[in-house]
Amino acid sequence: MTAPPSQPGVLAPLPLFARYLTLQLQHGDASAALRRFEGVVPAEDAVLGFGAAFLAAAGANIPDMRPFPLLPGALVDLPHTPASVWIWIRGDEPGDLVHATRRWQQIAGDGFATTSVVDGFQWRDSRDLSGYVDGTENPTGEAAARCAIADGPAGLGGSSFVAVQRWRHDFAALERMSQQERDESVGRRLADNAELFDAPASAHVKRTAQEGFEPEAFILRRSMPWSDPTGAGLQFVAFGRSLDAFDAQLRRMSGAEDGVVDALFRFTRPESGATFWVPPVTASGALDLSAAG
Repeated sequence: MTAPPSQPGVLAPLPLFARYLTLQLQHGDASAALRRFEGVVPAEDAVLGFGAAFLAAAGANIPDMRPFPLLPGALVDLPHTPASVWIWIRGDEPGDLVHATRRWQQIAGDGFATTSVVDGFQWRDSRDLSGYVDGTENPTGEAAARCAIADGPAGLGGSSFVAVQRWRHDFAALERMSQQERDESVGRRLADNAELFDAPASAHVKRTAQEGFEPEAFILRRSMPWSDPTGAGLQFVAFGRSLDAFDAQLRRMSGAEDGVVDALFRFTRPESGATFWVPPVTASGALDLSAAG
């Protein structure tokens, strides 16, 4: 049997603009609340995910789904901010996001409260606001699908799992660093994006070298810059066929593995953290929640 397809926005190119919407169930039956999303067609303009606690309350047992990791031995703060529903809204202009947000809030219904709205955008040639290209080592084509989309029985094949963090940059701290310090923190030269093979062990590219884990820890990054009146940074979004690769990378970045903290923490810090199950869609493109019971 052919596995159901994944939500198309998972593998689609990054949009020009994005909105990251989180909803929390405030009242009502969780199972009925989940069913409000069944049969909805996300197309490429949105990707939907459901949190572990919400799925459990709805009686859904999704193998490999678990909350954002709490890492013993982590040497930095890794906030855990779960939500019932995560919606990555995608568009070509900000007005698209406004109308799509209203649509999804109406689909969810009054039982849900909107707990977070973060607006993202593409900057230059897919650069983070630090100036460095983001996602250079992303797998592409069939390799991207293999690392981001799970196979399995009906209702689970075509699933994905996503880890989401909002990172807030300290631009004053970044500006105090010399260009060499910045390059060595990232592990790439800003001028040409070339990897520094003699970078220190704390360099981000060394901390997260996907082939340097056992087993290899490949993820599909779909991160974008964000900005609001309080500041700016990177909305980190990483899809995987499971959450194992993300957990392994975060453990190493945080120093929990070997006591070496990723040098990115010199100028940026996460202020949120959540994981979600991203269900597949049917042949007609509608959300397939059959695995949720």
